[in-house]
Amino acid sequence: KTMAISYEKLWNLLSERDMKRKDLMAISGVGQSSITKLGHNANVNTDVLIRICHALECDIGDIAEIVPVKKEA
Repeated sequence: KTMAISYEKLWNLLSERDMKRKDLMAISGVGQSSITKLGHNANVNTDVLIRICHALECDIGDIAEIVPVKKEA
């Protein structure tokens, strides 16, 4: 089975905290290109994830998870 990373937990956490992506950029120092990559569940440097976790005072499992890739029919 092929696996991929999902940042759905990150977007849910931001929503729960009434934060927007620009707020995350401001408090974490993560750039627009990295936020865009996260929005597409693309690979980002672990430093980006660490900065987000530090800014949100959470663990990496609170913002990302590994999920099975759904195969096209």
